Amino acid sequence: MASQSRNDKILLDLVQQPGNNQCADCAAPEPDWASYTLGVFVCLNCSGMHRNLSGVSKVKSIRLDYWEDSLVQFMQERGNSVAKAFFEKCVPAFYYRPQQHDCIVLKEQWIHAKYERREFTGENNKFLQTYNFDLFESTLWKKGRDNKQFLKRIFVLSQKDFTLRYFTKEDSKVPKAIISMKDLNAHFQPEKIGHPHGLQISYLEDERTRNLFVYHENGQIIVSFFNAIRATRLAYLLKKHPTLQHSDLIPQITTHCLKEGYMEKTGPTQREPFKKRWFTLCSVNRKLLYCKSPLDATDLGAVFIGSQDHGYSVSESSGRCTRSGRWHCGIAMETPSRQFVFMCEQEQERREWMEAFRKVISQPMTPEDYASTMTLFHQTPSRAFQIKEAPSLPILFLASLQMKPL
Repeated sequence: MASQSRNDKILLDLVQQPGNNQCADCAAPEPDWASYTLGVFVCLNCSGMHRNLSGVSKVKSIRLDYWEDSLVQFMQERGNSVAKAFFEKCVPAFYYRPQQHDCIVLKEQWIHAKYERREFTGENNKFLQTYNFDLFESTLWKKGRDNKQFLKRIFVLSQKDFTLRYFTKEDSKVPKAIISMKDLNAHFQPEKIGHPHGLQISYLEDERTRNLFVYHENGQIIVSFFNAIRATRLAYLLKKHPTLQHSDLIPQITTHCLKEGYMEKTGPTQREPFKKRWFTLCSVNRKLLYCKSPLDATDLGAVFIGSQDHGYSVSESSGRCTRSGRWHCGIAMETPSRQFVFMCEQEQERREWMEAFRKVISQPMTPEDYASTMTLFHQTPSRAFQIKEAPSLPILFLASLQMKPL
C-alpha cells in the first residue's frame, strides 16, 4: 500500500512537469493517462486511440489504475520530452500537428504515424519521400457540384507548376479543373460533409470562392492527401517569398475558419425580407462569405471586414427597424459604407459571432490585406466593392473606398 501511494505521488508530480503537463499527441492540458510502453502522458481522448495501437502502446490512468514500480521508473526515465525527441525527430515543416480540438482522423493518423509506422524517427524515409515527389496522386470521393452524389475522382498534386488537378476518369487526358496553389485552402469538415474523413478544399474561381468536398474511407489516405496539399502549398510559398523563414510561412499553408453557421441577413436598405444563409468567417483574408447551404459549391457573396481604425465595429441590434425574420438575436456591423444587420437564432450564437467579428476587426490591416483589396478594385471595381446575390437582389458592399493607400 505504501508503495502504491508513493507511486501515485511520483506520477502526479511527473505529470505536472513541463512537457508532461500537456498531452504528448494533441497538447491538451492536464493529461491524466499514460502509455507505459511508450513513456508518454496523454489525454483521455488520445488514450482511446492508443488502445488501437495493438502491440505498440498500452495505457493506464495515472489516478485510477495500479502502477508497478518498474512502470513508474520507466515513466521517470522517459516522459513526453524524451519521447518527442525520438518519435518526432524528423517531422517535416509542412506536416500538420493536430491540436486538442481537431477532428478525430487527424489525431488518430498522427498517433499511428508517430508510434506505429514511425514515420518521423529517421529509421525509414519511405513515407516522407512521397511528399517530395513532383506528382502526388489520390483517388477520392468528391461531391457533385449541383447534387449530393459523391463520385470517384482522381486528384493530382504537382510541385512543378504548383497546381491541383482532378480528373473524372482514370484514362482522362484533360483534367476537369486545374487549381492554382495561390489561393487554395484545405481543412477537415467531418460534421459538415457528413463523413468522419470529410475534407473541404476552397479556392478562387472567377472571383468567387469555389468549394470541393471530398473524403476517403481510409483515414491514412485522406490525411496523407491533406499533408501533400500542405507540402505543395509550402513549396509554392517558399518560391513566392524566398526571403521568409519557414516559421513565417507555416501559418499561411492552410487555415481554419474562425466561425461558421446559419444567420439571417437583410439587404442594404434594411427593408428587404430576411433570408437564412450559411456564413463562414475567415480571419486570414478578413472575409465573411455566405451561401444558401453549407455544401454549396460557390459562395453567393462576401463582405470584406476591415479594422477598427477604418471605422468597422460590431454591436447588438434589436432589429426593430427592419422587416423582422424568424430570429431575433440581432448583430449590427458598422462599416464606412453601410450598416449590415444579421440575425441569430440563439443568444449564445450571437455572442459567438460577435466575438469572432471583434477578433477580426481588432486585428490591424496587413500589407497583404491592402494589396488584396486594391487588386480586386483595379481588376473589377464592381466585384471588389459590390457583390450581388442575384441580378434582381440587393447589393452587398464588400469594402469601403476610404481604405488607406498602400
